[in-house]
Amino acid sequence: MDIAYFAKVLAALFAIMSPVANLPVFMSLTADRDQAGQRKVALTVIAGLLIGSAVTVFAGSAILKLFGIGIDAFRLAGGLLILFIALSLLRGEDAASHAGSEKEKKTFADRDNPGIYPMTVPMLLGPGTISSIIIFHEQTKTLEMKVAFGLAIGAIIVILGTTFLAAPLLSRVLGQTAITIMSRLMGMILAAIAMEMMVDSLKNLLPGLVG
Repeated sequence: MDIAYFAKVLAALFAIMSPVANLPVFMSLTADRDQAGQRKVALTVIAGLLIGSAVTVFAGSAILKLFGIGIDAFRLAGGLLILFIALSLLRGEDAASHAGSEKEKKTFADRDNPGIYPMTVPMLLGPGTISSIIIFHEQTKTLEMKVAFGLAIGAIIVILGTTFLAAPLLSRVLGQTAITIMSRLMGMILAAIAMEMMVDSLKNLLPGLVG
């Protein structure tokens, strides 16, 4: 397995999906439920992420080809989108592409089970996450990289599932200060990853910029 690629993919997905930052969101959406109800929502999130990630991996490239979009152009657009999300994290704001617009947020409380909407889509499996999965999948050229990529996706789903299943305990242990610090740190990591994506795509789209 390519350990370096595993770490890179996991770090990017952890920063975008941000289990710690999304813990208060999960608690607020399940505040009116008992522990069994919260566990049901958490399991729904896990199932949604497994299915959504699989669809993105296997259908992402085909969709790009269908619309005639090159991977470098998509990587540039994805990097720009991820950079906006990173800047929102650094400012302590919610990115509308993942947290939802103000109009969408008004419908969140009306959901019988918020596990799929809004927790899975758009909060966890939003445009930034989908872009990252497609881009990283396209970069897997060897078996070792493919294994690392698959394990990284599995690892982030396990981390998210464990975080939400243990939400009542973690919400008491972690304070707002810890969540804020983690959010800022993830914003810095995400910004660096976004810049790398954009620079790599520009090198291929505009080779005259190199050398």
